[in-house]
Amino acid sequence: MKHAFVAALGLTILAVPLSEAKTSERQKKMLDQQMLKLDLGTRVEQRCDAGAGGVVSREHKGFQVEQVIAYAFSDPEIRGTEVIAPGAIVRSRGKWYRLSFRCRTTADGTGIELFEHSLGAEVPGWTIDRIAR
Repeated sequence: MKHAFVAALGLTILAVPLSEAKTSERQKKMLDQQMLKLDLGTRVEQRCDAGAGGVVSREHKGFQVEQVIAYAFSDPEIRGTEVIAPGAIVRSRGKWYRLSFRCRTTADGTGIELFEHSLGAEVPGWTIDRIAR
């Protein structure tokens, strides 16, 4: 659940209108400061979840990502600053879709250096309750 919150928070910051650029910069700095308080593995995973939401929203017409869960169908593999999430899921406009992604962050885990993804089919009737953790 922690992953979904940060992803949603990251998307909110990305959605701030340009007229509020100064506020947005302050919010980004505050978020980065909070992220640096997390251990590197958690920081990398959360940054990649947020990045996944932003990329899917930008690159897939009609998508407005509300939530990303990297571990929905299988646990992601975390190798240093890289996350490989073959069993992720993304919610857009109340519908869930399969997602797999590979993401590599900067050394401090606050920026994204590489992001590759594949958006799959809708998963009708899927709910968060189905996560077997």
